Amino acid sequence: MHSTALITGASSGLGAEFAAQLAAQGHDLILVARSGDRLAALAERLIAEHGVRAHVLVQDLAEPDAARRVADRLASRGLSVDLLVNNAGFGTCGRFEEISGARDHDQLMVNVVALVDLTHELLPGMLERGRGSVVNVASNAGFQPSPYFAVYGASKAFVLNFGLALRQEYRKRGIRVLTLCPGPVETAFFDVIGTRRAAVTGSMTTPEPVVRAALRALERDRGYVTPGLGNTLAAHLTPRRPRTVVAAIAERITRKVLTPSADASAMRERTA
Repeated sequence: MHSTALITGASSGLGAEFAAQLAAQGHDLILVARSGDRLAALAERLIAEHGVRAHVLVQDLAEPDAARRVADRLASRGLSVDLLVNNAGFGTCGRFEEISGARDHDQLMVNVVALVDLTHELLPGMLERGRGSVVNVASNAGFQPSPYFAVYGASKAFVLNFGLALRQEYRKRGIRVLTLCPGPVETAFFDVIGTRRAAVTGSMTTPEPVVRAALRALERDRGYVTPGLGNTLAAHLTPRRPRTVVAAIAERITRKVLTPSADASAMRERTA
């Protein structure tokens, strides 16, 4: 069946990999990010390689009306969305008082508000057609408090719980909802956050196996997926209570991000 996937944060990293793997499966694409040149180059390549259609929508998802603008442009082009991949996001790290409030505000607008708003805009159409899927990209950071990543971790906890709740609401109504919870992935995320020490586990994977695991989990109608054995063990075997003790243990792990350079440069430029 013909299908169109909309992917946010599609200009690089996991978003570009979602686009590539979905195009290889025959999905048409709607690519959303701030970087028009990179989106256009990706669209051109995937059209040539896979013969799919690929549309480019340049939009900063930190803007308050971002989702409405995306929906209006979809309507003006006569495009409907069968698979929504809410991938766009970025992080901050460091001591909370040293991070710009405006920066954290933008982080929440992208990681949480735009994700919810786009789901509001596109899910009703899926219901009308009787089919559709939503993939929300969270993080293993969403399973516990994350000192020095306080806003980022909390935003990903929201995404995880939001996705699991929606799955229960819609699983008998033709809509699949998957939450992807990767550990550190070799992407521009660490350039943006300002330090590779933000990969507090010390190990990274690449986008290809993460996206492959996500699409396989979506096909199997899983509620969430934590690609990689280490991430799965951390997500399922780490005690969750008492919460204050969990937060204290987490702080001992995440404090390594507080290098002198990281302390002084918690505010970074966003990814596209």
